Amino acid sequence: MQEFIRSAFLDSIQAMQQFISEDNLNQLKLLSQDMASLFERRSRVLICGNGGSHCDAMHFAEELTGRFRKERGALPAMALGDAAHITCVANDYGFDEIFKRHVEAFGNAGDMLIGLSTSGNSANVEKALKEAHNMGLKTVAFLGKDGGVIKGLCDYEFIVSGETSDRIQEVHMAALHIIIEAVERQLYPDNY
Repeated sequence: MQEFIRSAFLDSIQAMQQFISEDNLNQLKLLSQDMASLFERRSRVLICGNGGSHCDAMHFAEELTGRFRKERGALPAMALGDAAHITCVANDYGFDEIFKRHVEAFGNAGDMLIGLSTSGNSANVEKALKEAHNMGLKTVAFLGKDGGVIKGLCDYEFIVSGETSDRIQEVHMAALHIIIEAVERQLYPDNY
């Protein structure tokens, strides 16, 4: 059992190492600069995903609206996941429409939508990203495997190679945490 545990940690480390390319690092830098500018003008970040990715979306949003490393003002971010909205839209329009309708309701040109999908094939995330693009929002995709059908749709795209959702989500969450700190360092340099 101990060898399995060691191997699982090494698999996680390997997934992280594979993600750290110069292109991904540069794209994360540019994304954090765009996000800091967006917050300076009081635009907002919306984020969506299914299952564990939805939990990551909620975690990302609460770190921005609450507190991350240092004291600072709340930053406007929202995970798209209101239960009443989801059940209403899924019942009336279909599950593939749940995030798209949220974007229609809360998104404005100049905002940003981040979509999380470990397969890259989540139809509801795909539709939301397309709607966001049509409405003038910046779009960001955190994907897994080969990027799926969402690959190539967004202003920023990060694909974590790997076969299992847990390893992909671990890299997604690490990247999201790093983005939060990078944004804080730009908006609140005296705190660091």
